[in-house]
Amino acid sequence: MNAPRRYQLYKGLQKPLSYKGLQGRFIGWGASALVGGLVSGGLIGAMLNMYLGVLFSLVVICSMFMLILSRQRKGLHSKTRHRGIFIQPSRLKISYGKKKQDF
Repeated sequence: MNAPRRYQLYKGLQKPLSYKGLQGRFIGWGASALVGGLVSGGLIGAMLNMYLGVLFSLVVICSMFMLILSRQRKGLHSKTRHRGIFIQPSRLKISYGKKKQDF
């Protein structure tokens, strides 16, 4: 009899996509920050001064990446967490045991 075959099971399917330290939706945010910084720096460099455009581009890209990394520390699914007890008023009008009679 032949022994049953054993297949390797890939266990990374439930993990979020990661690239260069960015995970999940923050990859798109990082790409858009990079493209936006380069385009805006190029426009400023073409209109005003090349060195000012490079400086503006670096400032925009670095500040956006710092914002993205601080947001990433909160988690992929960051939600507002309210502390306290919240009581929702009931809007149902239920009368138990009493029947309305229409005359």
